Amino acid sequence: MTVTEWVRNEETAPRAGRPADRKPETLMEVRKMIRNGFYPFLAGILALMLAACSEPPDNNRAVFLLIDISSDYATEMDKAERLGNYLLGTLDGGDSLAVAFIDNSSFTERNIIARQTFERQPSTRNAQKRAFQAELGAFMERFSVPSYHSDITGGVLLARDYLEETGAAEKHLFLLSDLHEDVPPGVDRNVALGLDGVRVHAINVKRQRVDNRNPRGYRERMVDWQRRVEDAGGEWQIVNDVARLDTALALR
Repeated sequence: MTVTEWVRNEETAPRAGRPADRKPETLMEVRKMIRNGFYPFLAGILALMLAACSEPPDNNRAVFLLIDISSDYATEMDKAERLGNYLLGTLDGGDSLAVAFIDNSSFTERNIIARQTFERQPSTRNAQKRAFQAELGAFMERFSVPSYHSDITGGVLLARDYLEETGAAEKHLFLLSDLHEDVPPGVDRNVALGLDGVRVHAINVKRQRVDNRNPRGYRERMVDWQRRVEDAGGEWQIVNDVARLDTALALR
């Protein structure tokens, strides 16, 4: 039975113990019931539609840049600044970026140079990027003493934790290093990397002086790190020419 038929029956059918003047009041009650039930329902549907239109898709990106400041790699700092500027120009509102350095013991908060999640408002986002660029530039200017050791694993673990905390759909780790790890005595790095869903980009993997005498060492370092990353659930890519970043990377 439809609501209209039910209302019609209410108007015509007799009810035991109900006076005749009660029928119009019953009709008003039915209409009120319909009105009170329909409008909240309609408002709920409209609210869901508006929410679906206003909420952006969960496709944000998080990027962590690791810069090796060990004695064998410290001369490449200009490339670190170029890479940082490239990332700032690529990332958009809702994306996150952090930069840290690799030294004797890299799994610490003090290794983070700058970090930021960018606002969607263009004017605010541009101000955040200028501030980030200034922090990175200030670090480059005051850097003078290279690190004696190179704790790359500690830096990777630091980056992993940051990327996980952002909850971003895409996670990228840029590793600017010669990939030669030299952990100081007493530092234990025999731990799982846990890089599920992280794309690791090894940038400008510089050859060391000893590689001239033993070229296999250069290749072995890259193969070893690729194995560690992929065994930990990550993806591996090498881009040795910083000028090729636009064509080699799919961040845009």
